[in-house]
Amino acid sequence: MNYFTYARKSTDVEDKQVLSIEGQLAELRSLAKSEGLEIVSEFIEKRTAKMPGRPVFNNMLERIQQGEAQGIICWKLDRLARNPVDGGQISWLLQQGIIQRIQTHDRSHLSKDNVLMMSVEFGMANQFIRDLSSNTTRGLHHKAKLGQFPGTAPVGYLNDVRAKTIVVDRKKSKFIKSAFELYAQGNSRLEDISKYLFENNVHSTGGLALHKDRVKFILANPFYYGHFRYAGEIYEGRHTPLIDKAVIR
Repeated sequence: MNYFTYARKSTDVEDKQVLSIEGQLAELRSLAKSEGLEIVSEFIEKRTAKMPGRPVFNNMLERIQQGEAQGIICWKLDRLARNPVDGGQISWLLQQGIIQRIQTHDRSHLSKDNVLMMSVEFGMANQFIRDLSSNTTRGLHHKAKLGQFPGTAPVGYLNDVRAKTIVVDRKKSKFIKSAFELYAQGNSRLEDISKYLFENNVHSTGGLALHKDRVKFILANPFYYGHFRYAGEIYEGRHTPLIDKAVIR
C-alpha cells in the first residue's frame, strides 16, 4: 500500500501550538519508517483548513482517487480538515475504501472502522474553529467599545505592538494634518493633495502617489478627528486626534 504524507500549518491562531511543517514531516517520516509504510509523495500546505478549497489538499485527494496512493499519514485529523465539507469527503473516501488507512501519530483509521470516532474528531475540529471565530469577533467588538481600534493604523499613525495601542506617526502625521487644512481651504483638488503628500514621502506601499480615491478616503476618515468605524458603527477612540472635526468638509 502506498501512502501520501500531508503536513499543514497556517498563520491562524488555531495553529500556533501545532508542530511546524518541518517538525510534522520529521515525525511523519519517522512514523512511516517504524510502521513500515511506503511514502510515495509528500504534500505541504500553508493555509487554514477552516474553509473548503485548499489546492494542495484537493490535489492530494484527486491523486488518491486516481489510485496513486491508498493511505494518508498526517499528524492529527485536524490537519486534514476543520470544516464539514472536507471532513465529510475524507470520511466518505475512507468508507468507500478509496482511502484504506489514515495514520496519525497516535492511531490508525481504517475503512472498516466505526465512523463515529472519526466524525467526533472532525466535529470537534470544526467546532473549535467556530468557537474561535465567535470569541475573536466578540473580543474585537469589546475592544472597539473601549475605544481601541481593532485594526491596522491609518497613514499618519502607527501600531505600537508592545503597548497594543495606536500612536501618532511623528514623521507623517504633520503632512496628513496639512493635507486636511489645504483641502478645507477649497483651492486644492484631490490630485493636488496626492501630489503634496507624495512630495512629502506619503505614498502607496509601492512607492507611487496615492490615487485620488485613496486621498478621498483619508479625508473622510473619522479616525483623524478621534473616532473610528468598525463593523458598520462609529466609535469614540482613545487615540490622539490629528485634526478638529470641523476641518472635514
